Amino acid sequence: MIVYTVGTFDLLHVGHLALLKYCESLGDVVAVGVASDKVVHSYKPNMPVIPLDQRSEMLNALSCVDIVRPYHELEYVSGCKALDVDIFVVGEDWGKNPHNIAVESYLKSKGKEIIQVLYNPRTSSSKIKLDTIAQSHIKPYLAQAIA
Repeated sequence: MIVYTVGTFDLLHVGHLALLKYCESLGDVVAVGVASDKVVHSYKPNMPVIPLDQRSEMLNALSCVDIVRPYHELEYVSGCKALDVDIFVVGEDWGKNPHNIAVESYLKSKGKEIIQVLYNPRTSSSKIKLDTIAQSHIKPYLAQAIA
């Protein structure tokens, strides 16, 4: 069974690992679609901090990931077709955007499964970025207070 999930995977963290380990528990092969900067910018206000090639390299280094496949358009049908996926794992924010509906229709027509998962509440790339920004503003004030 081939299990496929997609995402940005910026600032790799325990939430990503939990998702990928869950995918590993569902099948024999875990394939990960990694969104290009252009794709991310089409639905998020900020670009990823880590470049696509480095995000892909980090995912390739994980023992629970078998295939890493960057994607450069906001659509998932081509990845599902190319990999002949059995299960497509999506996050809780999946929604009803046209590209989501298209892949749902395709997978349903092929008798494939979509599993929606909740995000790990322990962390997120957005939270890490906010914490980093907050800490970078605090340090100069702490240094002045100590001096």
